[in-house]
Amino acid sequence: MKAVYLTRPGTVEIKEVPAPKPAAGEILVRIKAALTCGTDLKAFLRGHTLIPMPGLFGHEFSGVIEETGKGVKGFKPGDEVMSVHTAPCRVCRYCAKKLYNLCENIMNTKILGAFAEHIVVPRHILKQNVYLKPSHLSFEEAAFLEPLSCVVHGMSGLNIKKGDSVLILGSGPIGLLHMLLAKLKGAKVTITGLERERLRLAKTLGADEIPAPSMLVENIESMTGGLGFDYVFECTGQLEVWENTVNYVRRGGTVILFGGCKQGTIVTYDTYRIHYDEITIKGIFHFTPADVREAYKLLSSGAINVGQLVSGRYSLENIREPFERLSRGEGIKYALIP
Repeated sequence: MKAVYLTRPGTVEIKEVPAPKPAAGEILVRIKAALTCGTDLKAFLRGHTLIPMPGLFGHEFSGVIEETGKGVKGFKPGDEVMSVHTAPCRVCRYCAKKLYNLCENIMNTKILGAFAEHIVVPRHILKQNVYLKPSHLSFEEAAFLEPLSCVVHGMSGLNIKKGDSVLILGSGPIGLLHMLLAKLKGAKVTITGLERERLRLAKTLGADEIPAPSMLVENIESMTGGLGFDYVFECTGQLEVWENTVNYVRRGGTVILFGGCKQGTIVTYDTYRIHYDEITIKGIFHFTPADVREAYKLLSSGAINVGQLVSGRYSLENIREPFERLSRGEGIKYALIP
């Protein structure tokens, strides 16, 4: 089969390798669509600690089961499925506390290689995070299960409701998914980012305000009645943006730090503001099986329309082009079709 390997930053190779065979409890999926994501782009441009090099590349996918291993129940060859690339071990110290997204083994047992013709989904992921794809959902839309699960996790427990004001910093795919979910909850959403085309798309998808970053501070009073935003979601992973988040949130408001920064980097906040204005600052990482289940429901029901976030389609042979376009800020997500 054909499979894409990221050999070093900026270099991808297509290799002919033997098609994998599913062991007991596993399934072999023929990939129908795989999506690019921000983590993939970081790895392509400069490397990423969670994506080994040289190694298989890609992790957002959907497809058709081609073969099942011994003992698999509930799935059969020919089933159209949607999956994520991880699942908790259910036995470590953090799983014992039901902090499944922080499982000590979750990153060591993940699967990569969605930019290929086939992928094997192991037993622990199959049992927890694989779903049958509804026939009305396209394979490209189904491949949004993983990024939407991350966004669902970031909003879980926040009780965002009708009339709340939400600011999203970053208009990439994750920022736009946050916007779609916040609008579904009835919030008034402001989203900002550097790429005007992405902001225009956000407006067509329902954003209430799309100011340029340079215009944000001077317009906060008019957009929030002088209070500041109830919720601020940081979706860029930029240190300066992390530090500025507390300048946008109201007293008693909540800041969600979704975008990941490089290990060892440090930000500072005014302690007076955090303490006396009782601001909640929360970091977000990954997702739980419950988040995956909720994301599946959102996609299956059509409550969230993700189709417009796919900016184009490419074959595996042309995989460099979508990443080069993303590095220039062009498009949202691209689908790789084996």
